[in-house]
Amino acid sequence: MTLNPSVLLIVLLGIGFPMAFTQSIVANTVVCCIALLYLITHHANLKTIGLVTLVSLPLALGTGWSFIAFGTGDVWQQAWLQVSRLFAYLFLGMTLTLTTQVKEMLLSFVLHLHLSPTFAYGLLAAFNLLPRIQRQVKIIRYSANLRGITYHLWQPQLYFKAILSAIQWSDDLAQGMASHGFSEGFPRTMTYQDKLPKWQWLLAGLLILIYLLLSLFL
Repeated sequence: MTLNPSVLLIVLLGIGFPMAFTQSIVANTVVCCIALLYLITHHANLKTIGLVTLVSLPLALGTGWSFIAFGTGDVWQQAWLQVSRLFAYLFLGMTLTLTTQVKEMLLSFVLHLHLSPTFAYGLLAAFNLLPRIQRQVKIIRYSANLRGITYHLWQPQLYFKAILSAIQWSDDLAQGMASHGFSEGFPRTMTYQDKLPKWQWLLAGLLILIYLLLSLFL
């Protein structure tokens, strides 16, 4: 069962917002398990899941240790709560980002959540430019090496030159969108079809309700 990106976003927000205030380790653990099960059943990249989890481990350990070392009251309970909350947010986010393509996600938001088409197409353009930006950074570093200059990834000069190139591309991109008939603020005909069954909205509400009940009583 694949949930629509719009429904996933509503579930993410509906669970993520109250999670910041609830005090249930059990509810956070249940969220992690269900999200991980959803990722596995939808063939998300296990290597990416493992890498993201591994990178977040120092943050989780640092957060937990700060509560143990400097907290008051039941410091162990607070430490486990913060660690479980961090991983719950992490796995919730991955259910959306690792199971849905960016284009599919943004167009779903336009159709079902009334996201501005201008904003959506702007984000699509930015994502599509990422490979070109990576190539440009390599070209800038290679050109500098020919002149006996080495640009490291942490040096601002490298990114300043890349930003200048991106500014030039943005003007070309705007002209290209205008030539294809895109006009800001005017209605558009959508060729992309994204059917959203009503039962998915009901499921989203049910999942949010179950989390609230778990967080209140467990």
